[in-house]
Amino acid sequence: MSASHLVVVPSAGPSPAALDPIAQRIRDLRTEARGLAREQVEHLQQNLNETMRLAAEIAEGGDAYPVGVREISRRLAEDAANQAMTLTAIVERERDQGGRSQG
Repeated sequence: MSASHLVVVPSAGPSPAALDPIAQRIRDLRTEARGLAREQVEHLQQNLNETMRLAAEIAEGGDAYPVGVREISRRLAEDAANQAMTLTAIVERERDQGGRSQG
């Protein structure tokens, strides 16, 4: 019986050190995407607040607006307020978790 010799053959793929810049780019892109998403949610919150303000103004507008328009505006103001509170709660929870739920 002869002793077998093992030969170490370098892998054809990139070394782990070469993958680090790619992994860092992925992390950077994820961070950028989260930041952009946060900005868009803030815009949505601002628009909901403006919708709520405008709808409440119309709802309280008296006879200048048709009854149906005032009623829809009243409901829209309430719904926008509830949705804005829900968005705020979700954003704050995400902020408190430090974005750990994603990944």
